[in-house]
Amino acid sequence: MKRYLIISLYICLALSACRPGAGLPAEPDYADTAQWFAVDRGGEADLFYITSTETGDYMIDGRVQHHADVTLDSIRALLLGEMQGVDRLLAGGLNFYSPYYRQCTMESFADDSLVDARMPLALGDVRRAFEHYIEHINCGRPFVLAGFSQGAAAVVDLLKTMDDDARSRMAAAYVIGWKVTDDDIAAAGGRIRAAQDSADLGVTVCFNSVRSPECAIPMLSHGNRLAINPVGWRTDETQDTLAYRGDTLTIHLDTASRLLVVDGYRHDDYMLPLIGREGNYHRLDITLYAGQLRRNMALRTKLMRQKLQ
Repeated sequence: MKRYLIISLYICLALSACRPGAGLPAEPDYADTAQWFAVDRGGEADLFYITSTETGDYMIDGRVQHHADVTLDSIRALLLGEMQGVDRLLAGGLNFYSPYYRQCTMESFADDSLVDARMPLALGDVRRAFEHYIEHINCGRPFVLAGFSQGAAAVVDLLKTMDDDARSRMAAAYVIGWKVTDDDIAAAGGRIRAAQDSADLGVTVCFNSVRSPECAIPMLSHGNRLAINPVGWRTDETQDTLAYRGDTLTIHLDTASRLLVVDGYRHDDYMLPLIGREGNYHRLDITLYAGQLRRNMALRTKLMRQKLQ
């Protein structure tokens, strides 16, 4: 009898572990200001930003967790560091709003099937956060939508579901370090339009930086259909120069691969765990172009304010 009870217990535990939602972190309540990093500058436009993958797998009560528990100070600190850094680099005079969300851990990106299984929870949080932002925080102001890496994937998801009222105030969406595929464009039903220059409105800006096309990370950029060079804001192969950390870089868009090719970077770059590749400059995709992005967000939101007057 004891043996059967033990076997039954193991079966129950296994079934519990396989149930959707079993052992998942609690769902954030976006009416709670603690679930936001917000900087209200009294500006006339906003930057809504979604963080990249800042967390790895961790243990809670003997169970491996694959999503960020945003009630834990240790996890919140990781997301907060990125939020503060991006606010400092990109916001300028824009109000800055960034939600804590149950992002997938880095280990989730080791395999496409893991991403497919785990990403919906993270995307659902971001959708709810954005809906709360539009209804209770935005107050009808123009805004730009931006995300990096996993956060950029969430931007693509939001573009597929954003209602017309919100979309009419979106100056641009910045998909930084991720891809926009044919399937994404089809699912968006016309809501995703590629940026063609520095001043078009309601468009999507997308780019991924590499030393050469062979250095691409397929999960981040394979099948991408949208790309623009954020230095000169062109979609052809014109070369631009950029000063960074004492280097003079030349940057052009490879139109065949839709990758930004960066020549002249002499420093060691951080290698992403699990999916990293030498010569892939994924972790530089914000810092390299921070000045260009900050000025461009200011320009597009100014033009959107004028359009809405």
